[in-house]
Amino acid sequence: MSLLLRKPQRVVKSEGVTIVHDITEEQSNLEYVRFKVVDLEKGAFYGEQLNDLECCVVALTGKIDFKEGEETFENLGTRNSVFEQKPTDSVYVSNDRTFEVKAVTNARVALCYSPSEKQLPTKLIKADSIDVEHRGKCNNKRKVHNILPDSDPSANSLLVVEVYTESGNWSSYPPHKHDQDNLPEESFLEETYYHEMDPQQGFVFQRVYTDDRSLDETMTAENGDVVIVPKGYHPVGVPDGYTSYYLNVMAGPVRKWKFNNDEDHEWIVNRD
Repeated sequence: MSLLLRKPQRVVKSEGVTIVHDITEEQSNLEYVRFKVVDLEKGAFYGEQLNDLECCVVALTGKIDFKEGEETFENLGTRNSVFEQKPTDSVYVSNDRTFEVKAVTNARVALCYSPSEKQLPTKLIKADSIDVEHRGKCNNKRKVHNILPDSDPSANSLLVVEVYTESGNWSSYPPHKHDQDNLPEESFLEETYYHEMDPQQGFVFQRVYTDDRSLDETMTAENGDVVIVPKGYHPVGVPDGYTSYYLNVMAGPVRKWKFNNDEDHEWIVNRD
């Protein structure tokens, strides 16, 4: 049985509200990252009191209204499928705040959390403000939506990105890691991967391993699965015929993404 792979659970919380994933500290042994996926039927409400957590609410698909205190944002969400490959709307909410989401249409929402003590303003992250980045070359190409990068000071610990990897390509590759609290050389960031596939019957391979191989697990991730990355390298391979989407949540003691590649595969970066 995999220690790092989580299948969708689909627990009905209330009428029109289904919890697809709920990655908690106790369930994952992660210290800095929590993650939840919620399906909402049209007209349904979902709310939370955050206490000591900050949260980035991502409108994965469908449209939602969002409310926190005096802040109200309506008709958030830009796509019916993540594979429309366009950025979507998100909202950052700080610790000790209460928020509510209402489904304007059937919707899927990702909730990305990290422990937080310093309260910051609630912020709407509009789709048209999101930087779209193209990384890699040869069979190492992917497209990135930087929802909440380390260059954006809106959060205390959270980093959130979406990544698209086309058929036959590799992502999070060459294998890289960020598991040492040793800046400026490397930062310690835990991570989760929420995967979707197009077509949905597809799959990807993801390996999570450390230099000493004390952790070394290779998983087949299918549509809707979550992979937990507590440490180590974590490349993703996409089979021919399928497109991969994943939503990354990262957090750690310092909000900085500084990684190092596996030295055995560093040569790939410098090839022509």
